Amino acid sequence: MAKILTLTMNPALDLTVQLGPLHVGQVNRSDAMLSHAAGKGINVAQVLADLGHELTVAGFLGVDNQQPFESLFAKRGFIDEFVRVPGETRSNIKLAESSGRITDLNGPGPEVSVQAQQALATRVEQIAAGFDAVVVAGSLPRGVSAQWLKTLLLRLNAMGLKVALDTSGEALRVGLEASPWMIKPNTEELADALDAPIISIDAQAQAAAELRQRGIEHVVISQGSEGVHWFSADAALQALPPKVTVASTVGAGDSLLAGMVHGLLCGHKAEQTLRTATAIAAMAVTQIGFGINDPAQLKRLESGVSVRVLTA
Repeated sequence: MAKILTLTMNPALDLTVQLGPLHVGQVNRSDAMLSHAAGKGINVAQVLADLGHELTVAGFLGVDNQQPFESLFAKRGFIDEFVRVPGETRSNIKLAESSGRITDLNGPGPEVSVQAQQALATRVEQIAAGFDAVVVAGSLPRGVSAQWLKTLLLRLNAMGLKVALDTSGEALRVGLEASPWMIKPNTEELADALDAPIISIDAQAQAAAELRQRGIEHVVISQGSEGVHWFSADAALQALPPKVTVASTVGAGDSLLAGMVHGLLCGHKAEQTLRTATAIAAMAVTQIGFGINDPAQLKRLESGVSVRVLTA
């Protein structure tokens, strides 16, 4: 299997509160509370590890509450290349209602110094040559600019690495200029980055063609329960997930990205790659937490994924 590096610039301790309907402004009783060391790149790493790959994780981690992350890395067998910074890694609160609706309350994250940014860039350059792919996922913490991210992406590209980028806002807008190997925005994120509506299949295909002319080989557009569109030189495909009972949508996009990276690195056929990735994402919404806990369930979900060729 492949050696993969994931970069999570702004990880988080996710506190998921499970409850019935949320009554705003009133006292609410929770059914359960679960805490996870998380962040988009870390979530992706967990799924890829379950698929058999060798993972190294890096980014910025607050020294004051690093223990849950270190425990996860040890449990998962991840190689830890995170740069420690003063303060606490942010905490995110997820209010997961029984209907499947999620309300996010995301913390700001620590302030990351120029010295820490340089330390991470240096560390990544020292280790990156040995990887088959690099996944850069999530938001940027305070102090880290989109231009800094672009410079890092360009360095990785110059090393000949396959870079999968999953971010939003200014980070995505500027990150596109570095021509990563793959991007995986949702419809709203890509529309914001391109400053243009991309609701129709035709508009998405046109946007993807323009992005591929910039050197982005794979444009994967996630649309929640409405499925996934994947545009590349060899494929324009749509996958529709099976209907499942939703426990939480947190991590679904990360699971989709992991599945796409897995299929492409393993040389799977396009339809099989998208089918498996969509099934992994569907599995993610049925659980609280990250990873593939039941391979048999994943196989059942794969059989329920519908894949077709996109036509404008």
